[in-house]
This record gives sequence, C-alpha cells and structure tokens, in this order.
Amino acid sequence: MSAATAAGRRSGAPRQGRRPGALERRTSRFGWFFAAPAVALFGFFFAYPLVASLMQSFQVTQDGVTGFGGLANYEKLAGDDLVWLSLMNAGILLVFQVPLMIGLALLLAVVLNQSWLKFRTTFRMIHFLPAVTTLVAYSLVFRVMLQADGGVINQLIGVVGIPPIDWLNNPFWARVALIGSITWRWTGYNMVLLLAGLQGIPKEQYESAALDGATGWRTFRHVVVPQLRPVLIFTSITSTIGALQLFDENFILTGGGPSNATLTPVLYLYRVGFRQFDFGYASAIAWLLVLVIGIFSIAQFWLMRDKEA
Repeated sequence: MSAATAAGRRSGAPRQGRRPGALERRTSRFGWFFAAPAVALFGFFFAYPLVASLMQSFQVTQDGVTGFGGLANYEKLAGDDLVWLSLMNAGILLVFQVPLMIGLALLLAVVLNQSWLKFRTTFRMIHFLPAVTTLVAYSLVFRVMLQADGGVINQLIGVVGIPPIDWLNNPFWARVALIGSITWRWTGYNMVLLLAGLQGIPKEQYESAALDGATGWRTFRHVVVPQLRPVLIFTSITSTIGALQLFDENFILTGGGPSNATLTPVLYLYRVGFRQFDFGYASAIAWLLVLVIGIFSIAQFWLMRDKEA
C-alpha cells in the first residue's frame, strides 16, 4: 500500500466506488435545503417565463380564441416592415452610440487613473453620478432640456449663433438626441469598469515598456489595451445588449417617433403586446431579439478575442 493511499484512508477521504455515508447524505440534503429558495426563485421568475414565452410565440388568436398556430407568428415577422425598421434603428445605435460611449469611457478612465491628477476621487464620483439616476427621471430632464422653444440646449447653442433645432420632432436630430442622452447616462458606468481594469495592470509592465523605449501611444496599444481586453469585451457586449433592449429613453423622449425614427424592437414589442394585446406575436418579436442579441454577442466576443491564445 502506498503512503498516499494510506494517508487518504486515515484522513477519511471517500474511496472511488464507495457509497456515500450517512454524513455525506445529510450534508447533501442540507445543501439542497439552503439552495432551494434560490432555485425556486430562478425557476419561477426566469425559467418558467422563458419557456412560457417560447410556447406563446407559437400561439395565435382568431375570433377571440387562442390556439396553436405553428410558425405563423414567425412568418409574419418576415413581412413586417416595422420589425426591420426597429432593428435598423437599433443597428444605428450600435454603430454610433456604443463605440462613442466606450471610447469616451476609456479616455476618462485613462485620465482619471493618472497619479498627477488632483481630486481624482471627486472627478470619478461626478462622472459616475449619471449612472445612479433613474432612467425615467433623467429621460424627463432631457426631454425638457431638448424642447424646441425655450429648451436649455437651444439656448446654449444660440449663444454661438446656431439657430434652434427641433430635437424631438426631426428624425435625424431625434436620433442624435437619443444617442447623446444614452451616452451621458452610461459612460460613467463603463468608465468605472475600465478604471478597475487599469488599476489591475502591474506597474512593472509600464516600467518594462519605458525601459524598452516605448512611447505613451505604444505603451497604451501594446500594454494597456491587451490587459484591458476582458473588460472591453464585457463592456462592449453589455452595451450592445443595452442598445438592442432600449425602451425607457426613447419611450419617454420621443415615443418612438417621429415617423418611427427612434422605434426599437422592445418598444415595438410593447406596442404589439400591451396596446394591440397580441401577446403571441409580441413573444415572437422577443425571441427574434434574443437571436439577434446572441449573434451580436458571439460576434463581438470572437472579434475581440485574444488571437495569440
């Protein structure tokens, strides 16, 4: 008998193939007992609604009677122009708002991580404050600020001679206003995440780069960015999901208008489900959105992966 085997038997370690003893069974039961509330909450508030919405997406209502309709709701999606318009609007947010927000957050994180900057804690708190404001409250504030007549924004640009802009009733400027408000709300949140990633980079790597003669840009490109890749992937994916699931801001600012220029998939889902009461078709829209979010998330993860790994 080897020394390791003898030590394992003396320590009471379970042998392969041995039936669990009374103590192990009791411990397992206690484990399930303490985990049961979390499992019940997960099943009731997540798993059940998920399965129920999937089943509901195959149901149609005709003459007040709801029944199984097969793929009718999904076939309807293909010919619904508003579905594709809402996805296009979400795509515009992805192309313009997400890179702008992540870029600003990274710039702020780098600046607020400098040791020579005084009152760093105060500046960090100021930039993070928008993230703790409620969505409805800040959307209402922006709606007042962006009013064509007497809005603060038009008053400020009027000082430099720019004529008033109808921010909320012009399709182009409504999208600009929506992008600006979302960027103001979430830049500080992403900044804190990136700042935490920057503070996790060992100082020895900066010193090694300096000894090799690397400039500030080369250090940022070859030291900072590779170390921040996991955080950048996380912030990019969560920001993408947030843009595709956008509802509160455009619902309050523009109501999806003008001319559906700010209509997003979730807002359209709300209209179909809670105004037209077609919950089967609304569920189909939701599952289409799940598919789109999954594709974009996987694509971003693949594009930003470590190619040397």
